Amino acid sequence: MVTAADPFGNPLTLQLESSATAMAGFVEGFLGYEPRILEVLGAAEHDDSLIVQTCAAVLWLFSEAPAGVPKAREHLARAARAALPATEREQQFAAAVSHWLDGGVNEAIAGLEAIARHHPRDLASVKLGQYLAFNLGDSPTMLRLALHALPAAADVAALHGLLAFGWEQCHRLREAESAARRALAMNPADPWAQHALAHVMLTDGRLAEGVELLQGVSDGWQGLTSFMRSHNWWHLALFHIELGDDAAALKLYDEQVWGVDKTYSQDQVGAVSLLARLEGAGVAVGERWTELAQYLVPRVADQVQPFLDLQYLYGLARADEPEADVLLANIERFAPQAPTAAREAWQRVAVPAAGGLVAHARGRWADAADALGQALPGLAGIGGSHAQRDLFEQLYIDALQRSGRLAAAQNLLQPRANVQPQSLRLRRQLHEVYAALKLPALAHH
Repeated sequence: MVTAADPFGNPLTLQLESSATAMAGFVEGFLGYEPRILEVLGAAEHDDSLIVQTCAAVLWLFSEAPAGVPKAREHLARAARAALPATEREQQFAAAVSHWLDGGVNEAIAGLEAIARHHPRDLASVKLGQYLAFNLGDSPTMLRLALHALPAAADVAALHGLLAFGWEQCHRLREAESAARRALAMNPADPWAQHALAHVMLTDGRLAEGVELLQGVSDGWQGLTSFMRSHNWWHLALFHIELGDDAAALKLYDEQVWGVDKTYSQDQVGAVSLLARLEGAGVAVGERWTELAQYLVPRVADQVQPFLDLQYLYGLARADEPEADVLLANIERFAPQAPTAAREAWQRVAVPAAGGLVAHARGRWADAADALGQALPGLAGIGGSHAQRDLFEQLYIDALQRSGRLAAAQNLLQPRANVQPQSLRLRRQLHEVYAALKLPALAHH
């Protein structure tokens, strides 16, 4: 066996010396959204050490598709057969990943948090814990995981990016901005810190500043993994939509948001979300739903995360694909047997939201408003960020407006416009609502 260390000094027990480079690629690629995260798959072909095989299993689970599960099991089984020496930390990490693989997400998060407390420079464990907590809508745990690492890893720019997103998801915008700016002062190219700061600016209504920020750093995105690259462009497109530059947003859909990796879950839901928002802003998107839907059809039996399924569903329904009804039935069938950690979100949120999304896509506005209204109070539980989940709230408001529930639509739109005074999209929508309420003068105040 070979003893090495990851980039933050955590001991590694490896079968082959060459695996140290792949492990560095996994840790730094994971934190920085760099394709070298995949190097560990090559190492796992020859190195049966527990940490290498476990990191390979993590990558398969990141595929966010059922096909990744048996591949992940193979890696963990290979490590178990080899039974090579491993540190206690490596064993704890493997146990957490095994829990995740078996649907025990709460147990996995607890294990990763224990690692963060006792090995606070294990930033890969912090990041993985944040990912799992994020998918449950548990932003306080995201923040707590990063805070465990702060005393020992304040010298690492990426940690401050993890802190920034945790603070932002907890609605602590000042702390989020401070952490993001600290990360960027240490590493101006940190894409996760850029992303966290974009979240702050969107929530704050600093739309023009957000455009300036993201355009100024976008040259560094080309070499990132498809999710981070397309997702930061997605954020820029949101700023353009709010500012009324619909043509720029549509151009970003065509050139940057959709097409980096059309087979990947996160790229797919980013495309669905952006198309839906463009339509909500009054943009004709042509045949784009039809083209996108062909990549969503294979997802109908996934049921990996409710956040993902709901957007696959809306995309299929907008394209008028019959598979939308298949996916809707699959969601309803799966919800009662979902893993414990996410079962309530599947049953109480995903099921009514799914019905509402199909109704909206097919123009049944009153049905859409009723079902989406039922789902919204628990929406955080399906995962996704505030900015991502805002799509469902936008569709709800649109359904209220189109079904003639104008007072309810006004009650939700005006507070949004108050904190987003730069948003031409909201101003246009409010103008329509106030005109229908026979209060056109209020649209300008």
